[in-house]
Amino acid sequence: MKKLLALAAVAGGVFFVIKRNKDAKAEADLWREATAPAETAVSPNGSTPAKASSDAARNN
Repeated sequence: MKKLLALAAVAGGVFFVIKRNKDAKAEADLWREATAPAETAVSPNGSTPAKASSDAARNN
């Protein structure tokens, strides 16, 4: 009985470590995606600048 309890405790510890590592990897991936440079240019106030060529043609 003691061996079975010890085995269950070890298995629980292993599963806990695996889950913790998966969660840490997911958080790291999310952080990396959130802090990646933007694909488009962004002005300091947070808005994206207008495209001069296509917007100028539409406004005429």
